[in-house]
Order: sequence, then structure tokens, then C-alpha cells
Amino acid sequence: MKRRDVIVLLALSAAPRLALAQPKTATIGVLVTGNRDPALFLNALASEMGKLGYSEGKNLRTIVPSRLHDASALPALAAGLVNERVDVIVTWLTPAVRAAKQATSTIPIVMAGAGDPVATGIVSSLAQPGGNITGVGSATSELVAKNIELLRELLPKARKLAALANEGDLFTATFVDQSKLAASRQGFELAVKTIRASGDLPSAFTELKDGGIEAVIVQPSLPVKRCAELAAAAGMPSTSPIESYVTDGGLLAYANRTADHYRLAATYVDRILRGTAPRDLPIQLPTNFELRFNLRTARAIGLTVQPALLARADDVIE
Repeated sequence: MKRRDVIVLLALSAAPRLALAQPKTATIGVLVTGNRDPALFLNALASEMGKLGYSEGKNLRTIVPSRLHDASALPALAAGLVNERVDVIVTWLTPAVRAAKQATSTIPIVMAGAGDPVATGIVSSLAQPGGNITGVGSATSELVAKNIELLRELLPKARKLAALANEGDLFTATFVDQSKLAASRQGFELAVKTIRASGDLPSAFTELKDGGIEAVIVQPSLPVKRCAELAAAAGMPSTSPIESYVTDGGLLAYANRTADHYRLAATYVDRILRGTAPRDLPIQLPTNFELRFNLRTARAIGLTVQPALLARADDVIE
């Protein structure tokens, strides 16, 4: 664990919290971006809350809306949680944060990962977020550049790169801007393809392949598992700055360690339930990053990953 992580954990779990009253039964609502399978996040959040002394059905009630896989339903789901008068709303990824922010300015909102919350206008400052939003942000802006740099190392002769962007995400403008800058530095011609709905993905990949695209970077709030499958079917190396992309079948990912997000998000929830105002809890950014490769995908698309790159990987799926 890095020194900064230790400081964060100490700050969030310091002695004063012991003097604060814990509610008899806390109610938290969970809002996740509809394009992603929420199981890993929900299980990890429950586990971390358990470590902090919360037990579902005893002193904790968790409300998880049923239409989680419908991204267009996020505003209605957020409004539903407000009507339930939950004590805290926990959000996963930027579109969910946006929906929660639009639904309430009073119920505390804890982010469990959101792309550059200052650049997207979610908060005005990391150190002093003000308002009702706090939690864990993401260094996704910087990670976009790193993922494109890795594609260049992997594909030294490639020229045409595509950025697959999510129309319904506040982070999209930053994702596209960073993709353009990084592509230019790495000598790629960049094509930006904006996705409005998951049903647009098959035709988008057909268009990219017909246009001679040689590699793809995928915005994390898209249905990344489907993107990984379509990229592999098209024979395209692909990357995304989210840890799960490789286990979902993507070729590579350089990303934040999501377990840190979940652990810290639970700690924020605990502090708020014990009486601390969200505005008094600075937003944290991740400090641990991992490089991952999926060699099964590499073999499927006929690509050899250089030994020097594999030697730098934190995890390799054989």
C-alpha cells in the first residue's frame, strides 16, 4: 500500500468517528451505469460494508433498482431512490453520478469511480467538493493517453485508430479530447465513433473495419464486454482504461485498481452515516494502476504481444 493510501484510510477512519452516532438501520440506494454488469461492484460494496460493521437486514437496508441494464432509465431510477428517502446514494461511473446529481441536491451522493469529476462539472474542487457529492474519482483522462501509448508499442506500424465514445456520458468530451491528443503524439490517425445505444455497436464495428481501422480504444461507460467481443470478431486489437476490460475479453487495459474504489466508497458511506457532511470529505483519486493483457484474445486475432510488454504486466490471462 502506498503512503498516500495509508493517509487516506487514516483520515477516513480516524478516532472522531467513534463519537458519532451510527443509525439503527441505514438505507443506501445503489445506482450504476446501465451498460455494465453490476454484480462485481454490488458484491464488493456489500463485503466492504460488512467489514465496517453493517449487516443487511440488521442495521443496513440496500435498495438496488431492478432496471440496472437500461442506461436510459437512470434518471427515473435516481428519482425512485430519492422517493425512497435513502440516507445515501452510491453511484458507479459518471452517467450514474449525473443522474443522481440531477435527482437530488440534499441526499448525500458517494461516487465509487467517476471520470474526472472536476472536468465533467460534477464538483468544482476535489479538496472542497461542497454540496452533497463526494467519494472516489478516477484518473481516466491520463489513462486514455497511456492506453493509446501501449497500443502504439504493441502495433508499431499501425496508422488508423478509432475512439469509441458514449454519447450519454458527461466524460465523453474529455475522453475524445484526450484521445485526439494522445493519438497525435503517437502518430495515429484518429476516427471518433459516437455510440447512442448498445444496438448501434455491431454496425459501428462493421463501419470501422470497412474503414481500415487497425485498433480501438473504448470509453469505459460503454458496454465494454460487447465491445471486446466485437473487436475480437473484427480482428482488431482493443483497449479500455477500465480494469475489467481484459476479463471481459479485451486485449489490454491500463487502469485504476477498482478494488480500491469500492473499499474507499464504503468508507465514505460509513462516515456519512455517522454524521459527517459530504462537503467535508475531500474526493480521492486512485494511486494504484495495473497493466493487464488477455493472451487468449491476442491469439484469437493473430497477434503476438512482445515479451518486453508482457514483462511489465501486472496480470496476464493465458
